[in-house]
Amino acid sequence: MKQLVSLLIGLIAITSYSQVKTISYNSGKLQEKRELYISLPASYEKNPTKKYPLLFVLDADYLLNPFLGTLKYGAYWDDLPEVIIVGIAQNEQRSIDCGLDEVTGMPDGKSVDFFDFISLELIPYIQKEYRTTNFKIIAGHDITAAFSNFFLYKDNSLFNAYISLSPELPVNMENELPEFLASSKLPLFYYLSTADGDEKKMQERIKIMDTKIKAIQNPNLNYKFEDFSETSHFSIVLHSAPTALYQIFAAAQPISKNEYSTKIATLKEGYVDYLKNKYDIIENSFGIKSTIRINDFKAIEAAILENKDYNELDGLAILADKSYPKSMLGDYFLATMFEYKGDNPRAVRYYMSGFNKEEIADLTKDMMFAKAEELKKTFAKKPKIKGKVGQVEETKEVPAEETPATETPVTEEKKQ
Repeated sequence: MKQLVSLLIGLIAITSYSQVKTISYNSGKLQEKRELYISLPASYEKNPTKKYPLLFVLDADYLLNPFLGTLKYGAYWDDLPEVIIVGIAQNEQRSIDCGLDEVTGMPDGKSVDFFDFISLELIPYIQKEYRTTNFKIIAGHDITAAFSNFFLYKDNSLFNAYISLSPELPVNMENELPEFLASSKLPLFYYLSTADGDEKKMQERIKIMDTKIKAIQNPNLNYKFEDFSETSHFSIVLHSAPTALYQIFAAAQPISKNEYSTKIATLKEGYVDYLKNKYDIIENSFGIKSTIRINDFKAIEAAILENKDYNELDGLAILADKSYPKSMLGDYFLATMFEYKGDNPRAVRYYMSGFNKEEIADLTKDMMFAKAEELKKTFAKKPKIKGKVGQVEETKEVPAEETPATETPVTEEKKQ
């Protein structure tokens, strides 16, 4: 199964490389040209006003492929948002880019230049050239993972999320990094992983750092740690990349069965507010302004019906009209509300109103019409009036037919 997943991600990434362009960036900080890989989302050209989060991948020579494949696969199923990926090719240069002082464990010489290249040149360049949100992720492996942590040492973290795969920690980082994470005053995501294929001393220090991070009481920190068994130092990338990205973008995912059962169905009220807040969090956290998914609307509808809070369908209809103004979705929710409240004439009116609008998802004109016709059958029938208006026709008495005599007498009980 693991091999199948890895192969799938690899194939997706390969087919998507037609969307990756390579540019040569002339860096003043590094005093040399650097090769960058830029991957734009499939909708980038089609949607000229949309902005996208940024993912910076160090060691892009081999890390770009797994992250690109995961994001493309997740976006296909609407599980992950579309992201602009910026890969920095390092090859043999990585040990110079991320070289540290042996005594202090801090960037030194060329690595300071590389730090400035990313923070002062590359990020401003990408934000100027492409439509990006302010949400930025950085990912690295062993020495590049450890190096990326130094962006947390600044007063305000340069990145919103860190993906640290088997970091080769420098002197005292297992003690220093948790302190910076604990003091963060802004929302921060941090993913950390190790594998039994890592060097033993490296594993031990990573696990010490994990213990210290888990002890942090900071509501702004979203932290996840994974320790993979039967995994090599390099294959850990294929296991970690999907988990890390799904951790970071969990709030942006569609309403799952677990979210429904644990967070929505248990509410006593405020179902529409929950849906509004979910998409406000997506916009405020990631800068992604997105239309509410149809399936999320249906999940909230199901919770409302399950808890018999039918009046909330009115608010859901208002939200549907804002999200899909030309569709029949809003009318459908109003019709459903009146139907469940027993006001069938008004339900019919909204089913027929929706009939004149655009179909959406599984809502069709035939369905709306059929619902209206079915409810019309429940209307009270008006008596037919003969003669002139205001006259009441006299009812003629119809003589009762005589019951033939029977051999068995009819008892008084039967007569009644």
